[in-house]
Amino acid sequence: MSFNSSTMGSGLLSFVLGLLGFCSEICYCNISGSRTTRRTFEFGRTHVVRPKGKHQATIVWLHGLGDKGSSWSQILETLPLPNIKWICPTAPTRPVALLGGFPCTAWFDVGEISEDGPDDLEGLDASAAHVANLLSTEPANIKLGVGGFSMGAAVAVYSATCRVLGQYGNGNPYQVTLSAIVGLSGWLPCSRTLMNQMERSHEAARRAATLPILLCHGLGDDVVAYKHGEKSAQTLSAAGFRNLTFRTYNGLGHYTIPEETDEVCNWLTARLMLDGSRS
Repeated sequence: MSFNSSTMGSGLLSFVLGLLGFCSEICYCNISGSRTTRRTFEFGRTHVVRPKGKHQATIVWLHGLGDKGSSWSQILETLPLPNIKWICPTAPTRPVALLGGFPCTAWFDVGEISEDGPDDLEGLDASAAHVANLLSTEPANIKLGVGGFSMGAAVAVYSATCRVLGQYGNGNPYQVTLSAIVGLSGWLPCSRTLMNQMERSHEAARRAATLPILLCHGLGDDVVAYKHGEKSAQTLSAAGFRNLTFRTYNGLGHYTIPEETDEVCNWLTARLMLDGSRS
């Protein structure tokens, strides 16, 4: 099974497809309890892939910039993971600084991918809260996870930091227990503040040490450069995420290949102890 960049939501074609596919079904997410007035974000349609076997885990999977949830739901349905329920939401359509203010589906605003670049904390919190809301209604015996590609991977990793810190960036409590994080061709937002926050919390360090994370990145990625994925993995490891796996792929650009998807399937099966795992 091979997926090219147009399928994965990278490049001009996927950006146009994302705009054409903007969904008419809208849900709302507003971060309450904050001391300042915040924007209300309108999320698009959510697609669900039901498990073909016994339901053991639910994973919210987040698309990349300009894409939509339906693109990934079609891909995830083909994976040999019959015990996982996949939830594939669609990001809000908003102006994106990276595109000169042109609107497209995006989980948060981004001007550049940089360790020193400003982060749209409000947008990140809204998207992470939307993901948490989707997971909050799952049965208590179901293991929960977040994964994504590119910008979606950035939100997945950000959700991991919210989980271990016990709060969003705005200070509101994060109340979902996560058992797995997967990020393909992504990066760590708000990395400048993560280390300081982790150093002040022994509980966060304890949680970080036990949360499994899989990060995958292609050495030939010309959209989210490999150095950003590598630096993100290093920062997370230094912050106490000891159960982190970082995989690299020679010649891989901003898309995925069978070797990578096989890695994801095997990793999830083992870490979530799904039927068929050897552990």
